[in-house]
Amino acid sequence: MADQLPFKRIAVIGAGSYGTALAIHLARRGLEVSLWGRDREHMAHMQAARENEKYLPDCNFPSTLTSRSDLEATVSGADHILIAVPSHALHAILRILKPLLSPDQGIISACKGLEQGTGALVHEIIEDVLGSDCKFAVLSGPTFAKEVGRGVPAGVTIASLNPEFAALVVAAFHYGGFRAYLSSDIVGVEIGGAVKNVMAICVGCADGLGLGANTRAILITRGLAEIMRLGEALGGKRETMMGLAGLGDLVLTCTDDQSRNRRMGLALAKGLTVEEAKIEIKQVVEGVRVAPEVQRLARKLEIEMPITDQVCAVLAGESDPLEALRTLGNRPSRVEAT
Repeated sequence: MADQLPFKRIAVIGAGSYGTALAIHLARRGLEVSLWGRDREHMAHMQAARENEKYLPDCNFPSTLTSRSDLEATVSGADHILIAVPSHALHAILRILKPLLSPDQGIISACKGLEQGTGALVHEIIEDVLGSDCKFAVLSGPTFAKEVGRGVPAGVTIASLNPEFAALVVAAFHYGGFRAYLSSDIVGVEIGGAVKNVMAICVGCADGLGLGANTRAILITRGLAEIMRLGEALGGKRETMMGLAGLGDLVLTCTDDQSRNRRMGLALAKGLTVEEAKIEIKQVVEGVRVAPEVQRLARKLEIEMPITDQVCAVLAGESDPLEALRTLGNRPSRVEAT
């Protein structure tokens, strides 16, 4: 019921599959949701059809969800703003949003990745553009858009350094089998959400080559070790990366073909180039963009991330999937906990 809601209105910026799915979930919750996208014709068609046929077909819009292409009108009527755009677009959309925001409006980011060229994390981009006084939260976890849109049970971690705002965001999302867990570990949540995409490309390569369940299991496990190694070096907590935003999202992204990053690996194993695979997948593959940034960040911090290194070599055309996996298999033994 409306009087049980933490707030009434939310603007969702980004009408791709994930933004649309979260908008549908929040509208089911009872919030008045305005879903914004750049393409005026596409947004008008979505409003008329009551679904996003292009990116999230067969997931009907609740009556409280409105599709818009007027950004100023969308933002001005909202209590808070949820941003669900590809990570490379976050900086630009925040610059556009900045003059439209009021001090009372908080930002919720559902973006997963590192900024191209700088390696900046999502919260660093938000603070850089909107200032350190901006109240914000980050949302991440094992949630395929199609399943969220259909109302299948799922769970996410919501991290914020503002306890009051965090509680509002958790209350908004925690509904109908969709569980929201609270955290203050922004770095751990962001690193888990970004680096798992790199690992999923590697697992996709291995599965595409038919290397089997044993290989998949070791890559996921050692991939988690790389995520934790990098996350802890940046100040994240190991337990966060063992949770939904780390291990949970890693397993999901590595093992199901709804994952674009896994499908990228499968395509590379078939002999397609990165560009050919992108055309086949038809949507942004975050792991392709983030892998070089993860590698640069790891080298800056002097952290060993061999799976990331091999994924970067394959994406750059310096190695092929089979050679990269052989290189990983021939590495010297080490203590498992390191």
